[in-house]
Amino acid sequence: LRDGWYRTGDLGYLDEEGFLFLADRAKDMIIRGGENIYPIEIENELLEHPAVREVAAIGVPDERLGETVAVVVYLHPGETVDEDGLMDFARQRLAPYKVPSRVIFSEQPLPRNATNKVLKRELKAALLAQA
Repeated sequence: LRDGWYRTGDLGYLDEEGFLFLADRAKDMIIRGGENIYPIEIENELLEHPAVREVAAIGVPDERLGETVAVVVYLHPGETVDEDGLMDFARQRLAPYKVPSRVIFSEQPLPRNATNKVLKRELKAALLAQA
């Protein structure tokens, strides 16, 4: 507790009517060139692509921008899309600073914990180990 408030690590906002909406986890926010990016925004847009079954947006280190966006994508069985096709789709739906710089296709479903949340730390560690 801090000043009588329980800090969950979640980020959210109140709308005009006073309803609370959860946006994302503070620890998952990507800061690219001074712009704050909620991974869930990128994930929700890419999930609209008919070939995409699962996606996780992750911040990866970048010398110039601090962080950049990488996405790990698992496709629906029998569906195909290449990196260029997915990037074009993202460019049509996202602000330029939110468009992923890197797309990694996974042959397996994304790793999840017992509460079915994607294990982004594991994905990020695997990406950094490949670099």
